[in-house]
Amino acid sequence: MSEQTPEPNPAATGNPASQRQRASQLAQALRDELHKAVIGQDEVIDGVLVALIGGGHVLVEGVPGLGKTLLVRALARCFAGEFSRIQFTPDLMPSDVTGHAVYDLQSEQFKLRKGPVFTNLLLADEINRAPAKTQAALLEVMQERQVTLEGRALPVPQPFLVMATQNPIEQEGTYPLPEAELDRFMLMLRMDYPQADEELALVRQVTRSARADMLDVSALRQLIQAKDVLALQKIASDLPLDEQVLDYAVRLARATRDWPGLALGAGPRASIALVRGGRARALLRGGEFVTPDDIKSCALSVLRHRVRLSPELDIEGLSVDQVLRQLLDQIAAPRL
Repeated sequence: MSEQTPEPNPAATGNPASQRQRASQLAQALRDELHKAVIGQDEVIDGVLVALIGGGHVLVEGVPGLGKTLLVRALARCFAGEFSRIQFTPDLMPSDVTGHAVYDLQSEQFKLRKGPVFTNLLLADEINRAPAKTQAALLEVMQERQVTLEGRALPVPQPFLVMATQNPIEQEGTYPLPEAELDRFMLMLRMDYPQADEELALVRQVTRSARADMLDVSALRQLIQAKDVLALQKIASDLPLDEQVLDYAVRLARATRDWPGLALGAGPRASIALVRGGRARALLRGGEFVTPDDIKSCALSVLRHRVRLSPELDIEGLSVDQVLRQLLDQIAAPRL
């Protein structure tokens, strides 16, 4: 990649084709910049960018130490907007997330103190370490892009993206996320252990640093501002989508509702997320329209947290991803 920063605000001038091209170049430059901090994990990086471009929230799951928080810090470094971090713990209160009213002795009035959710990019670190009551504090802001404090609806800045990390729920001290909250995440990404060559490169890079076992993100360039993200989202939402591809996305989501081995299927939010994710994928690869492969490539991350395995398959040791892959193989994609 050239070290020259791509032109900001891709929607500023030009015809739709040139706007799409500039937007795609900006998204790809952002991907290359993130790879400077996060070694490997191509699918996860692409997934985070799809959520950013698609205007959705993303949940990243993985055991501790794989770089989940590093990825979000790297994205925040490349982004000129506001960034907040909440470390979820068992004693965290909902008001610690959304904010609360404080009595001011001088004015003898209550003043609203806004919480860390009033930001552009929110890192909810280890979200499943907190009980359901605190997790639910994010429900309104994730869906409505506003927070109700003392009876007043206060909008959060735009764009607004929640990037949550969680440890596998089998680990000690974790609480499963409520289904209503899971459904509000556009994507759920799984971060696995790195490949051998990636781990070698990672250890080599980290042990050269003077900062113990931390990777430094200060060298990353600031590539995008809030208005650029909004422009990317607008350009992606305008990408042409054939009626057959739209039908394919809806058929995938609907198939989960009566698929053998799934006790709970995905709702209409999944169909919407598949289309938004497909458009973001198309923009990220530089496509001029959305293909069935764009929909299919984000289907696992859109569906895996919205469906539940039947008890008998769970006992047999099958995973949700295995069942969903069977579904994706058997639902015919349109040929354009």
